[in-house]
Amino acid sequence: MPDLATVLDLLDLEALEVNLFRGRSPQEDQQRVFGGQVAGQALVAAGRTSSGRSVHSLQAYFLRPGDPSIPILYQVDRIRDGRSFSTRRVTAVQHGRPIFALSASFQVPEQGIDRSVRIPDVPAPESVPTVQERLRERGSELPPEEIEWASRERSIEMRHLDPDEYITNADKEARNLVWIRASQPVPSDDPLLHQCLITYASDMTLIDTAMRPHLGTLATHETQIASLDHTMWFHRACRADEWLLYVQESPTVSGSRGLTNAQLFRRSGELVVSVVQEGLIRVGASKGAA
Repeated sequence: MPDLATVLDLLDLEALEVNLFRGRSPQEDQQRVFGGQVAGQALVAAGRTSSGRSVHSLQAYFLRPGDPSIPILYQVDRIRDGRSFSTRRVTAVQHGRPIFALSASFQVPEQGIDRSVRIPDVPAPESVPTVQERLRERGSELPPEEIEWASRERSIEMRHLDPDEYITNADKEARNLVWIRASQPVPSDDPLLHQCLITYASDMTLIDTAMRPHLGTLATHETQIASLDHTMWFHRACRADEWLLYVQESPTVSGSRGLTNAQLFRRSGELVVSVVQEGLIRVGASKGAA
């Protein structure tokens, strides 16, 4: 996972023509493009054609694995510009084929009734140890390569309320609460940039939540995991570099697909973003089987 400066650079797309943008991937050893990256970049492309309006919803489909060794082209279709709402469709293309499709709706700021479910009562983020601190304190039954992965410094800081997250492979409830924020202050007040960073971060733990009740089984089997579709609603303005509580629940896993519903709250209590994702969780042969 790249650092924040790299992610901000990745979100600064190159404009090639009207409605056509080019994005890059970080120079890292990875087999495919991170889903949050392509979603964040696609939202940047859509937003740059919707000046003066803020995204309020998006729906995305992950069609093919992205190739991190070559650029991604983002083609924007300006579906509609009304008095209050604009609709954009973005197709991400590599090797001549679509790898990702996003539809987003933008709205002129309006005033009206304001109501919100309140944030759950949880410990403050400053009192919650990081994964790195827990690994150093407690050790782990995870393989060394997974410990190394969990210990990396990241562009998005995460504080898991579950003290055993990434520590053991024991089955857990299908509910996950995580404090998240950008690891460093974001040097911009641009609302679109903060929404794109939140979109980038939102893909990080949703499939993990769907997998939590099955960790024992998954640890002993070959498993294929990937994001399939991703929907977000932005209810209120928020900053990506301020703590947000990511409340996630997975009501079902079936047909090799796991569904996770999630909400992001400001620490002051308001619901700011709602998220739903379906992910592929395909379980194969037992590890080590002939």
